[in-house]
Amino acid sequence: QVQLVESGGGLVHAGESLRLSCEASGSISSIATMAWYRQAPGQELQLVARIATTGATNYADFVKGRFTISRDNAMVYLQMNSLEPDDTAVYYCHSTTLSPLRNYWGQGTQVTVSS
Repeated sequence: QVQLVESGGGLVHAGESLRLSCEASGSISSIATMAWYRQAPGQELQLVARIATTGATNYADFVKGRFTISRDNAMVYLQMNSLEPDDTAVYYCHSTTLSPLRNYWGQGTQVTVSS
């Protein structure tokens, strides 16, 4: 079992930055990948960024080099720069374990970007 707790959301103005944090606990050694997803009102859940235990990362196109995902043992971060109103959403931390194959989600943290 893995538990995920996000923090760092808030209200910012367009162009500003935020750093989201996610702390994993439980079977940390079994985690294969960690990721950030987001869901805006009335929209589908979207992958924002993912990082593997190898350090390999991948990003959604809409990130456009503005966001950076990083991991330090049990912590995963999402540095968000040049925020835009369209980035307003609930951001969720996600992890995947391979043995057994399972997905875990945090409770989400709200990010609101005003124009």
